Amino acid sequence: MSKVLVIISTGFEEIEAISTIDILRRAEIEVVIATINDILTVGGQGIVIQANQYLKDIKDPTVFDMVVLPGGVQNTLNLVLSDLVKSTLQKMKDKDKYISAICAAPLVLHEAKVLNETFTCYPSVHKKIDSSTYKDDIVVKDKKVITSQGPATSIEFALELVKTLKGQELYQEIKDGLLVK
Repeated sequence: MSKVLVIISTGFEEIEAISTIDILRRAEIEVVIATINDILTVGGQGIVIQANQYLKDIKDPTVFDMVVLPGGVQNTLNLVLSDLVKSTLQKMKDKDKYISAICAAPLVLHEAKVLNETFTCYPSVHKKIDSSTYKDDIVVKDKKVITSQGPATSIEFALELVKTLKGQELYQEIKDGLLVK
């Protein structure tokens, strides 16, 4: 079974986190939600979700096939300032695991030096990321780094993660079941 680590902190973008977690679980992918703040973590719109554990308690993040970072301005700033998040991302990159981020969170990948050359993100954020090639696409996959633009692209982002981990057939089945055109 594929296993995905979703890292959140105070101010995470709820649509991006919950849509991704929901769609991955529909694909029977094990999802672990880890926080760098409180187990009951408050999102940017005041919605509280309960993380499964603290990121600091995960001894070896490379047991996961993929790490996912939802966006949200405050969440992104928290994650950028976290040495633990950056080292987790670097370990995943070193072990050739999938790394994904949506909205403002590709900035975290950039700061951790794990963002590949081509990426997408929330339009105003790309100006803060130098030395890479921004594409104005809903989802961009550059080798094992997958990025997306924001709340409205969450479903397409999550479906791409499913396709990456579980293949075209399950991707299509879940896409059809969700009535995604």
